[in-house]
Amino acid sequence: MGSGRPEFDPKNLRTFDAYLKEVAEGVFSQKEGVVPNEGVISSFIPERFINQGHLAAFLPMIQPLLTNKPCVAVEGACCSGGRAIGVGIRSLLSGLSEVTFVVGFEIQNSVKAVYGADYLAAAGYYQKERKDFYAHFFPGIFDQRAAAYQKDVGEEKMRLAFAHWYANAIENARKNPKAQEYHNQRENLLDLSLRKPNPDQFLPTLTPLDCSKVSDGASGILLLTEEGLERSGISREEAIEIVSIGEAEGSIDEPPADRAYFDHMEAAVEQCFGRISASRGEVAFVDLHDCFTISGLLALEAAGFVKKGGAADFVIEGQTQMDGSLPVNPSGGLVGFGHPTGATGVRMLVDLHQQLTGKAENPVQSSKELALMINMGGNDKTLTALLAKRG
Repeated sequence: MGSGRPEFDPKNLRTFDAYLKEVAEGVFSQKEGVVPNEGVISSFIPERFINQGHLAAFLPMIQPLLTNKPCVAVEGACCSGGRAIGVGIRSLLSGLSEVTFVVGFEIQNSVKAVYGADYLAAAGYYQKERKDFYAHFFPGIFDQRAAAYQKDVGEEKMRLAFAHWYANAIENARKNPKAQEYHNQRENLLDLSLRKPNPDQFLPTLTPLDCSKVSDGASGILLLTEEGLERSGISREEAIEIVSIGEAEGSIDEPPADRAYFDHMEAAVEQCFGRISASRGEVAFVDLHDCFTISGLLALEAAGFVKKGGAADFVIEGQTQMDGSLPVNPSGGLVGFGHPTGATGVRMLVDLHQQLTGKAENPVQSSKELALMINMGGNDKTLTALLAKRG
């Protein structure tokens, strides 16, 4: 929810608890008799946007079956959702839970964008970095990454790749009724996004179309063991199987060794593939963290689908489109679907579930078994990668 949705009214915002209640109803109404053992909730910085902490206590409010059961709140910047999934997986593997409800949310339209950008700067090293960047902090950080990438591939090729990424994101979002850009009817998307950056108005290397939008929203999903599936009356055909997870953390006070590369994302994805000895060629599609168009290109390279510097050509050739060799972000991704920070990682797993169970609005046509999601927090600092397949 946010600008671009016709029902969005910045003067009459939906409350965060309304989103949470809608998500809980949406999850638990799909199957009667599901009893969760545990709850995990993720959000990045609600203390600033909506003056709310103590999030775990909202879980029994939205799902009374969680009363007197363990609930925990998780924060990992824009990877909060991915980290919440990881916490839930650990509970299942430990035997402490058979059914864990995971929900993520964020409200960002409660303040003007420039103030929201300042709040989101907490995903960096605020006391050390904030004064050194533009008013819109994270666009400034990723503008530097784009400038470094531009030196490797050239300005013309990079801008064309960004334009193709944007156009593909909007085209996919137009097929997803829940996407923030679902109603986007702009014509000539490539030409629109090929306009050169204006540093006097925004940034030297990125344009506003290269950025994910300010978004509100929530997403939820159930994580279950095989025993949990059985006692909940859920068939394997209704579920997907999480076959591997990779998680990595980088020191927040260290600048990137190479601004044109995501080192810690590479580590998380390598863990993920290494745990099951899978190859990139077995992946049907990817849902990755394109908070900016440059992030999408760098993620393709860090994940090992193309060599360093090769993502621009890969995208321009149409390989990431729905009929390409590696469909990316069928739901629109962060650029097209939206980026309610604490909900994004959970939304990614929901989209993997929808695709792999044949329920997606924009289905990927592939005989390959695996799907990959990559959720990133901050400037390549907190990473969760996850592989799933049909149940």
